[in-house]
Amino acid sequence: MMYRSLWVLIAFVFAAKAAAYDRVVLLAPAAGDLFQRLGQAHKVVGVTRSNGDFPEALQVGSHIKPNLELIKSLDPDLIVVASERFFSAEMARLVGAEVFWYQPVTLDGVLVELARLGTALDCQPQAEAVAEQLHQLRLRLQPLPDRPKVVYEVTEMPLTLAGQGNIAADIVAAAGGELVTPSTRKLVKFNVEGVLMSQPDYYLYQQGPMNPSPTPPLRRPHYRHLNAEAIKVDQLRFSRANGDSFSVALDLNQVFLHQGDNR
Repeated sequence: MMYRSLWVLIAFVFAAKAAAYDRVVLLAPAAGDLFQRLGQAHKVVGVTRSNGDFPEALQVGSHIKPNLELIKSLDPDLIVVASERFFSAEMARLVGAEVFWYQPVTLDGVLVELARLGTALDCQPQAEAVAEQLHQLRLRLQPLPDRPKVVYEVTEMPLTLAGQGNIAADIVAAAGGELVTPSTRKLVKFNVEGVLMSQPDYYLYQQGPMNPSPTPPLRRPHYRHLNAEAIKVDQLRFSRANGDSFSVALDLNQVFLHQGDNR
């Protein structure tokens, strides 16, 4: 009932007439997952090099340095952007396209963006069906007897952790854990002493473009007194807020449950 009420509220807020955009440039890599789930991948004509799942789309640089001329050549009517830092209102004006800001940092935020995309792409029934699928994943999350404390490492050098403004924080919370962080920011520069003092139960460390070859934490000399379960995770799955985040939370929930039984 609560889920249905949430969906009705979202649909009401974004019940403006569907614009039915047909030519989309995707500068927010995380949003690509929702386009695939909605069956709207055929509308994506341009992507950054971080989206390898749209083989027919033209690569237009990175989300940090998009190529404006390439974007203009695609004649898009919608550009999906994750940050104003890398694609300004002036750039959008030069291209002559509408901008869809995609910036969720929680699972509920993903549902809001899903509803907005359903309206923008004129596929509200598909959006509601996807939302129901994600809701069913949430229902499979199991409660834990205790909330484990979790550190999430973004980069080994310099040591950078995920803050409460990171989707990883909500994934950990949904899985039944509590992210150890002193900040509401997305990324937090931290020190080894602070990690050791927090006495985490789990140390998640990502591997991916930002942290390509991390040393397993328990092999690092300064972590020899770290009494935590170290788990390597896929950066792209944990750092991209989209439908897959619900599956990631469920997977992590199972890890907490099973490893908790062995403690």
